[in-house]
Amino acid sequence: MNSTLMLRRFCCCNATVTPSSAVSSQKKPLVSATVLDSLFNASSKPDSTFEVAAIVTQPPARRGRGKKLMPSPVAQHALDRGFPSDLIFTPERAGEEAFLHSLKALQPDLCVTAAYGNILPTKFLNIPSMGTVNIHPSLLPLYRGAAPVQRALQDGVKETGVSLAFTIRALDAGPIIASKTLEVDDHIKAPELLDLLFSEGTKLLIHELPSLFDGAAKEKAEPQDDSKATLAPKITPEESWLCFDEEASVLHNKVRAFAGWPGTRAKVIVIGTKNDQDILDLKVITTRVSSHRNHVTEEDEITFANGALVFPCARSSGLEVLEVQPPGKKVMPAAAFWNGLRGQKLKIVKMERVLPAAMSTL
Repeated sequence: MNSTLMLRRFCCCNATVTPSSAVSSQKKPLVSATVLDSLFNASSKPDSTFEVAAIVTQPPARRGRGKKLMPSPVAQHALDRGFPSDLIFTPERAGEEAFLHSLKALQPDLCVTAAYGNILPTKFLNIPSMGTVNIHPSLLPLYRGAAPVQRALQDGVKETGVSLAFTIRALDAGPIIASKTLEVDDHIKAPELLDLLFSEGTKLLIHELPSLFDGAAKEKAEPQDDSKATLAPKITPEESWLCFDEEASVLHNKVRAFAGWPGTRAKVIVIGTKNDQDILDLKVITTRVSSHRNHVTEEDEITFANGALVFPCARSSGLEVLEVQPPGKKVMPAAAFWNGLRGQKLKIVKMERVLPAAMSTL
């Protein structure tokens, strides 16, 4: 599963709102796509001024061993809550004429996107009378792009946040309506931080809905300072390898950032009691930075201490690996893996460093 699909597990892809004149309940229907539960629950309150009108999500895909055609997680969740299937739109591209015709027929006031993944064409953006708003999990203009949370964690940031911004054709560059800053724990991983940020972003959206409906949000929205913008490019599987000529803190941040997908991996040499060798691709699941200097008896030797595999890194730092996943096996504590070696030694296989443009200036 790629990072975009991971995001779609817990946040919607696109949401829209129709005017109160179109419904007898006098509520403004919202075409879903942020955290569905939060929006459904908020819309069901007696004092709510909106309701979910339709959902725009990804097309069905073949999943599981039988490769059965299944709805996206967002669509399935909506169906499980009794949402009408004919109001769940699944276009391959947001510019499809049939989809745009159906969307326009709803006469939407507002569209809301969160981790949709598709570029929205001008024809789409022209449909909602009050514009399209995006929930973006970074403090814009920082980390514009496909992987804002992952790249922020990879950079070791101490704080991040979520922004509510109007959508324009330029990448994540629209005026900012509101934002919220959060401190970043040294051990939080990308899936948990994504969940937290989209949860806070949905609260921000619901709080700002009155100003979006009455037009006040457009008046108060602040243009972004493009000179301070940074890019958060899409993660590639090739980046998942850990290179131990980097400091332990850098590798620890990478493990946190790439958790979920694509994960992080290390090549290690298993040296048997008869000096026979086997190269193993080991998935690295959970880590921490060692508070002590390495006690390595041989160059590139992996040791075991305090319940962790200790990988020697640059500048005498050590990366303590707490959980691993050997090929073909489940995730296990480092102690269980170490005990399974039965006295065999471990050494690091040297890897060339992969250098992504994690914080490239736009």
